[in-house]
Formats: sequence, C-alpha cells, structure tokens
Amino acid sequence: MIYIVAAILIFGVLIAVHELGHFLAAKACGVRVNEFAIGMGPAVFRKTKGDTQYSIRILPIGGYCAMEGEEEDSEDPKALNNKNFFQKLLIFAAGALMNFLAGFLIILVLYSGAQAFYTAEITGFAPDCPLESETGLQAGDVLLKIDGERVYSRSNVSFLLGLNKTGVYDLVVLRDGQKVTLEDFPMEQGEYLDQSGQSYTGFGFYMGGVVEATFLNRIQYSWNNAMDFLRMTRLSLQMLLTGEAGLKDLSGPVGIVSTITEVGQQSETVRMAVENIAYIAALIAVNLAVMNLLPLPALDGGKIFFLIINQLSMLLLRRQIPAKFENYIHLAGFVLLMVLMVVVLFQDVWRIVQ
Repeated sequence: MIYIVAAILIFGVLIAVHELGHFLAAKACGVRVNEFAIGMGPAVFRKTKGDTQYSIRILPIGGYCAMEGEEEDSEDPKALNNKNFFQKLLIFAAGALMNFLAGFLIILVLYSGAQAFYTAEITGFAPDCPLESETGLQAGDVLLKIDGERVYSRSNVSFLLGLNKTGVYDLVVLRDGQKVTLEDFPMEQGEYLDQSGQSYTGFGFYMGGVVEATFLNRIQYSWNNAMDFLRMTRLSLQMLLTGEAGLKDLSGPVGIVSTITEVGQQSETVRMAVENIAYIAALIAVNLAVMNLLPLPALDGGKIFFLIINQLSMLLLRRQIPAKFENYIHLAGFVLLMVLMVVVLFQDVWRIVQ
C-alpha cells in the first residue's frame, strides 16, 4: 500500500511541478493567471493575491494553471492570446522544462553523497581478445560514442553495443587527450574469462575507470544521467514508430506502480528503497518532459505546433486558424489520449493478474 501512495505522490508532485512551470512563465510574461491550483477536486484552501486565486484541492493528483485567454480569446491585454509568439512559446514549453529540471535535481540529490564515479575507460582485455591492437582498441581508451550515440556513463556501453545487430561499429574514443575514430570496427561477442577467472559471454574488454566525485563532477554526471533518460525516451519512441515495439510494450500508471512496488520490495533497506524509487521518479519526470513536447493535440507540443502554424499562416496568408477549430482538435486529441490510456491500463492490469 505504501508504494501505491508513493506512486500517487510522485505523479501528483510531477504534474504540480509541470503546472508551476507554466505559472512562473506566465507571470514572467505578464499573463493574467485566474487560478493556480495544487491538487484536483474540491478546494480545501483558497487565497486570492493580485489577479490570481491560489488553491489547494483535496485530491493530490496534480494541479492546473488557468490562464486568461487560454481556452478562448479575451480582450484583456494580459490575456495569453494577446501575447507575442515568443512569450507563448516560453509559456507552453515551461512545463516540460520544469519536469526536466525536476528530474535533474532529483539525480543531483541522489549523487550528492557519491565519493566517486565509474567511467567508460577500458582498463584491460581478456586473454586472446582480438580487439586490442594499434589500429583497434587500447587500454586507457575512454569510449565517447558508439554508432553516433554518446556514452554518458559506463552502463551505456553494453546497452549501446546491444542495439547494433550487424557486429560492425563506429566508435569514437579518447586516447591520450585526442579523439580517435574507429569506423566499421568489427566486434563480436565470445567466451572470455573475467578478471576473477569466471567465464562469461562478452566483447572481452574490461572497464574499471574511476574519477573522484567533486562538486562539478556531481553536476556533470547528474546532467549526463538526465540526458541519458532523454535518449531512452527518444529511442523508445523510435522503436514504436519503426514497429520494433508495439502498444503491448507500453506501460501506464498501473504498470509504473507495479514497478515501484517491485523495486521497493527488492531493496535491502528503507534508504535503498527511497533512493531507488526517487531514481524512477527522475526517469518519469524526464519522460514526461519529452512526451509533453510531442506535437500531438491536447499536449503542450500540440499547442506549440499550432502556435508555429499560426505564425506561418500570419506571415503568408495574414490570417490565423480560428481558435474554436484549434480547440476542437485539442479536444479530439484529448479523447484519443484517454482511449489510449484506457487500453494501456487494461494491458497493465492483465500483466499483473497473469
């Protein structure tokens, strides 16, 4: 039960943070915010300050930022519809930016006590490994890119190598302070002995580089981790578009609650459970940032898409898409998203009961 509560709080806080981004950007751009609410449902607290009513509502599942001129055009000079292109763009994008920032800060807090970080430095090779040569890999090389994808952390190496099914890679390594490119470099997995003498299937090189966790390193590694989350979301979307993954591979709130419960139960201590769940929260925050910027109706990305279309229409045709038609499209998109969420919900439940 405690993990269900934790999941609800995570979603609630991240949605509230998202709306806070819209709120802060709107205030900075001089937009009238009629209400900024934390939570949903009946209000348990209300206070009006200036043009805005601030409220706390009974259900801790998000919040909203109600801006003048958001749903329909208003003659109020402070209305959203009367602001310029760049102000609207900032306001629409601010929610996703706040989600990404939240994910980054969560990771930074988790890394605040780190004493050292592992790097993607190759420190040695297994006996008879064919990858080591003057024209190939060498001890001391730090892997920077694999097939064009940046190596943000040591854990990326096995993941990125696994994406390639051809056995031929394009590598970029840092060697003696210089970047070295290895194009069409053949690498095949084989049976090797690890440094403890145990047999394993792999590529035959060892990575054991370590750097001290200074203040700047903590910031850098936190940022890299957040960027790695961005890439994971991008690659997942690519797999959906190319057919490598389908709807059955999607997971919704129920699936996330199940994952959080499993992670919490497998953690050896309460502290480890909290840290592991916080790490998942950071992943969800970054994922929400990306998903909200997709150019789909009802999402912030859809609003940005129509903003750009309207700007182009004004430049070329001297007219805009009527607001009511845009609202109809966003409503239709919202309905479709709800249908998709229901489908994913049933899939999650079916996985659990099986």
